[in-house]
Amino acid sequence: MPQIIIHAWIEFADEATRDEAVRLTAPIQWQTRTEEPGCLEYCFAADPCLPNRVSIHELWEDHASVTAHFVHPCYEQMRDTLVALKPTALWNRLYEVGRDSPVYLEGGGIRTVLFEGL
Repeated sequence: MPQIIIHAWIEFADEATRDEAVRLTAPIQWQTRTEEPGCLEYCFAADPCLPNRVSIHELWEDHASVTAHFVHPCYEQMRDTLVALKPTALWNRLYEVGRDSPVYLEGGGIRTVLFEGL
């Protein structure tokens, strides 16, 4: 079954609010990573180029993991925490991963073909 990637960002009024969002959600991120079955990656991090943006990266084992996450108490707590900080903009997408490959070749070589033998 294909994995699911969620990529998103949230913007806040200013850098201080963005930093508060990262600080307040860190324990929820950890809890999601350690307690939710199928969660492989879950990171809400300050964007180093845009001072009011939090970048979001999630990797889930399968469809069932993501749909279970959306009704999990961690999700509700994350949503409520972020909404209370009054985001000014939000963008999000989810992707079904059909294939994957290491970024670099053995020995660190640069790829000229992204997916070989598939």
